Amino acid sequence: MESDIIINLKNITKKYDDNTVLNNLNLAVRRNEFITLLGPSGCGKTTTLNIIAGFETPDDGKIIFEEKEINSVPPYKRQINTVFQKYALFTHMNVYENVAFGLRIKKLPEKQIKEKIKTMLKMVELEGFEKRSTDSLSGGQQQRVAIARALVNEPKLLLLDEPLGALDLKLRKEMQLELKNIQKKLGITFIFVTHDQEEALTMSDTIVVLNKGIIQQIGTPEDIYNEPKNKFVANFIGVSNIVEGTMLEDYKVNFYGINFNCVDKGFDKNEKVDVVIRPEDIKISDKETGRLQGKVVSVVFRGVHYEIKVEINNAVWIIHNTKHAIVGEEIGINIFPDDIHIMRKALK
Repeated sequence: MESDIIINLKNITKKYDDNTVLNNLNLAVRRNEFITLLGPSGCGKTTTLNIIAGFETPDDGKIIFEEKEINSVPPYKRQINTVFQKYALFTHMNVYENVAFGLRIKKLPEKQIKEKIKTMLKMVELEGFEKRSTDSLSGGQQQRVAIARALVNEPKLLLLDEPLGALDLKLRKEMQLELKNIQKKLGITFIFVTHDQEEALTMSDTIVVLNKGIIQQIGTPEDIYNEPKNKFVANFIGVSNIVEGTMLEDYKVNFYGINFNCVDKGFDKNEKVDVVIRPEDIKISDKETGRLQGKVVSVVFRGVHYEIKVEINNAVWIIHNTKHAIVGEEIGINIFPDDIHIMRKALK
């Protein structure tokens, strides 16, 4: 029976001089999955991608592709292709010749090359662009040529290293959906690298959050956003209000000297914890009816909501609300049990 896992990274470590870029990383990627490596600059995302592609060699650990170790297999012999941020198109070739490049290296018959290119250009909505110079194309069109060139070789795994980074915001959002649709149509495994949280949440089946060469959390976009495992993930994915609290017992937490019902369990009695509350989950009320009270210190309109900063117990909380607030006014806030997330303190 064919394994559901297409690539398995086992105990991968990579150092540059004294800098450990990847620290004993373990990651299994399933077939037909859109998986995103997400994290800040320098966290090890691109190094992980380059190790899978064969452009880098790990100092320790194994790369298992379709149940075979490929550490010593050169890039051109791996059934893996990469799309880079700068696309690396051949400017002296037209669209057709760019897409045909890998097929010609394989010495396929010209008739077969023509059929494959026709199918692939239709897939990426570039029919009729065969004779166009790549320099005459928009950023989004160039990206689709790069994707077509990679996919026409029928890789089992496609690596994408921040391929949307050079696009303007509107086009970037359009291409996010387009890339996801292409992946679904073809059923090919995509490993996507980005530092953009919204991009990862929009496109991914699975997100891998990295920091300093260590995986912080693996999960669906919903899990990563709603159930962050630690402070780093909670702060990196979206905006969070994080306060110190005490887990009194299952389903009951205390912070700011007030007991709140929650939906978390499995903590020790009176265990010190971090409490996470997302800005959009906070309900504003009159001062008298709020479980907590605070003073509005700033209000900024963000298009779909107001970002309201409120000083509560000498800390500034961020609240997202569709209703305007007045700077200086005293307000109350309420939080429902489902909107309180409890995290264990990080080990020091």
